Amino acid sequence: MSNIYPEYERQLPQSTKQELLGQRGLVVWMYGLSGSGKSTIANAAEKALNAQGRYVTMLDGDNLRSGLNAGLGFSDEDRNENIRRAAEVAKLLRHNGAIVLVSLITPQNVFRQQVRDILGDEQYLEVYVKASFEACQERDVKGLYAKAKDGKVAHFSGKTSSFEEPDQADLVIETENQSIEQSLETLLQSISSSIQLEKISK
Repeated sequence: MSNIYPEYERQLPQSTKQELLGQRGLVVWMYGLSGSGKSTIANAAEKALNAQGRYVTMLDGDNLRSGLNAGLGFSDEDRNENIRRAAEVAKLLRHNGAIVLVSLITPQNVFRQQVRDILGDEQYLEVYVKASFEACQERDVKGLYAKAKDGKVAHFSGKTSSFEEPDQADLVIETENQSIEQSLETLLQSISSSIQLEKISK
């Protein structure tokens, strides 16, 4: 680390980039069991925010694991590193004025605290997409629950690997009790009112 010299002070500040885009950077970290609806809501939010003229990007768990994090498994140690890398990438994108929608299971409170430690409390929204194991198992969009039941998936969150209810969350979206449209509206309202994404007047 003694031979690393970050260039942050010589780079354009976040405020300059936000003014160019007419928006404030923001990380929306969405977590929950596989099949809870994280990616579905994130995809819908990306389209809705884009239609509003926002610059928005997504970091999806499966996409990250097919590229940047391809060498990581699903042990607690590898999950921790997967989440740490995603948080650092999200931080860089936020610095450039992007609204970053992150969709990762993030199963333990210690992982969530690490994310908050990296990103801070400002311009950060922690969203728990809540659905019971039974509801997610019934949906089984990716067929993972069936594989886990047959013992073909190691470290499966909620079954062979723990999933903890959050100690803190800025927003809880219960997808068992509302439609995707209702969940999306809840998320967009929270983004608008809590994080103040009104466009910056130039």
